[in-house]
Amino acid sequence: MARRKITASQAACIIILWGILCYLLLTYSETVDFYTVFIIVASALIVFVPVYKSRKKQ
Repeated sequence: MARRKITASQAACIIILWGILCYLLLTYSETVDFYTVFIIVASALIVFVPVYKSRKKQ
């Protein structure tokens, strides 16, 4: 079964929500250490790679 492509508005919503979650993580964490940065980078890979692949095919 083929996957549906992500539209521009869906990609924008996903990126904005990811940004808000990262902002909340950074503001409410007591210290910004390696683990926090690792979580942000890992989540960026999980979020942006599928969005990029879907938008690249269009």
